[in-house]
Amino acid sequence: MLNFSFQNSTQIHFGERQIATIANEIPADAKVLVTYGGGSIKSNGVYDQVAKALENHQWSEFSGIEPNPSYHTLMRAVEQIKAEGLDYILAVGGGSVIDGSKFIAAAACYQGDDPWDIIAKQHPVDTALPLGAVLTLPATGSETNPAAVVTRDGTKLPFYALAVRPKFAVLDPSVTLSLSPRQVSNGVVDAFVHVMEQYLTYPVNAKIQDRFAEGILLTLIEEGPKALAEESSKDLEVRANIMWAATMALNGLIGAGVPQDWASHMLGHELTAAYGVDHARSLSITLPAVMKIRREAKADKLLQYAERIWGISEGDKQQRIDQAIAATEAFFRSMQVPVRLSDIELGASDVEVLLTKLEQHQMVALGEDKKITLEVSREILNAAL
Repeated sequence: MLNFSFQNSTQIHFGERQIATIANEIPADAKVLVTYGGGSIKSNGVYDQVAKALENHQWSEFSGIEPNPSYHTLMRAVEQIKAEGLDYILAVGGGSVIDGSKFIAAAACYQGDDPWDIIAKQHPVDTALPLGAVLTLPATGSETNPAAVVTRDGTKLPFYALAVRPKFAVLDPSVTLSLSPRQVSNGVVDAFVHVMEQYLTYPVNAKIQDRFAEGILLTLIEEGPKALAEESSKDLEVRANIMWAATMALNGLIGAGVPQDWASHMLGHELTAAYGVDHARSLSITLPAVMKIRREAKADKLLQYAERIWGISEGDKQQRIDQAIAATEAFFRSMQVPVRLSDIELGASDVEVLLTKLEQHQMVALGEDKKITLEVSREILNAAL
């Protein structure tokens, strides 16, 4: 096991009617900006619950944070914070709203010339406005981690700052019952790939992390299709297990003391930025291709994954790896997401576009061992055709 430092200070309130806890989590004298996306929280009752919890607070709202949140949109929220003297942010939504709110929290306190440098130049974030979250779409784990992704003019880049980790997060699985099947499938697949980025590398004898990761994968495989099936799509226990799995997938626990990959994400970010592909659907395309091309470097963990997750123990090593990859693709298809570039009507010419973007963004040494060069990325993208 590798050396590590681990801390997760986000207070979690899990279960039905937990939105009311906001009243006590946010200081009484705080001036709050409630951030959200397209307005679905007003039709599913979440907005009213938040308003009730904040009835004794001074608060304003900022809507319109889009999927893959735009820097330009987020900077309008920063302007509102400064104009109204606001000093606390409550993000109400899925990963994009929470990610965007993290950037808002950092940019509102940034002393440099251009807040984009927080992302583009990885300028350190020493201070940020305090942030709370009400999760409405389990997927990214952003509600309990210090990472975020922001898009600007076709460039989608991540940043990481401990100062923007949410102080608290409310996870009420009942609010997810209004999600569309596409949102549900995206969330399950996103969480699944988050686990794989931290699990499917090479062994370091981190038994606890591996077993936790495998438990999350098995839960998502078991519960994900149930959330799409008509007879169980409104089962609150199913939704609760998916919600908790997505949070546990990226709260830092299973990634502590182990090597991490994230090549599927870097490739996927380019798909999203260039072609508007849903984040999870970019990952369901890139992960199997990474597994195929990197099968030798990942062989030990692929074989462990094959046996422990899919029960594959017969055949030679290559046959077992082939079966594990096929089982992964079959699971993704059961979740109604694409597994090939051709599934989203992209072809060989688009591979060249994506490679150009990777080079522009200096994504030329990816993976847990930094051996995914542009040429290897070409192989991966071609394998995804």
